Amino acid sequence: MQFDPLSDAFVRMYNAEQAGHYEVTVRPASKLLGSMLDIIKERGYIGEFERVNDGRGGSFRIELIGAINRCGVIKPRYSVKRSDFEKWESRFLPAQDFGVLLMTTNQGVMSHYKAKEARVGGRLLAYIF
Repeated sequence: MQFDPLSDAFVRMYNAEQAGHYEVTVRPASKLLGSMLDIIKERGYIGEFERVNDGRGGSFRIELIGAINRCGVIKPRYSVKRSDFEKWESRFLPAQDFGVLLMTTNQGVMSHYKAKEARVGGRLLAYIF
């Protein structure tokens, strides 16, 4: 029984990366996970990914390129004001401008860099570096 599919997906990606695999399948697929994978791909941590519909919730097949050092989901999902990004960066990322925080805002899921640029706050979802 899955209690947190998002956390399960990040753990599967991290474990496959550490084991030296080039591909991992993550299930179940969701729009939230898909938009997070888009951001992670855009930042260069994973290669291509595709959604596979199998009639049971679907899955994502993700190509790994060996760029993930650590990733995880942030629980509880802390609220972040647009002026407090530095505090959360220092808490979850190892160095300044290294890694990315994924967050949900009223304008959709985005990285903390885009949220700074758009001057919006939101809730933290995950980190990757």
